[in-house]
Amino acid sequence: MKALSIRQPWAWLIVNGYKDIENRSWTTRFRGRVLIHASKGMTRAEYEDACEPTRLVGSRTIELPPFGQLQRGGIVGAATIDACISSGDRTSQWHIEGCYGFHLTDIKPLPFVACKGALRFFDVPADDTAQLHQTHDLGALA
Repeated sequence: MKALSIRQPWAWLIVNGYKDIENRSWTTRFRGRVLIHASKGMTRAEYEDACEPTRLVGSRTIELPPFGQLQRGGIVGAATIDACISSGDRTSQWHIEGCYGFHLTDIKPLPFVACKGALRFFDVPADDTAQLHQTHDLGALA
């Protein structure tokens, strides 16, 4: 299965239904289901920097979990990438100017499964997802 590593708290915002765009400096032709992997790295400064834009999203305030409660270093959810949107065609408040936006739909949180991440898309070993297959309908991910 393909996965995409995303730093926290951005991975949390995605799997909890707030963020529908993942920003990248590179484009992709990939379309389909991916696992959302929460990267291991996150400094307190990165967390604090992320807190400010989440307070300004639309007319609602998003309460992020405390720094120490964000799961890192494993699978936290799944989503479908249905488009890669160029910077000039921004359709979401989450889309950063100058970046490609991977548009995410059918987002689902999953129980945390520890596994090593990688840059860009990467294949998650079947051993790491066997537990999810036993407890969740992941047919669309296979």
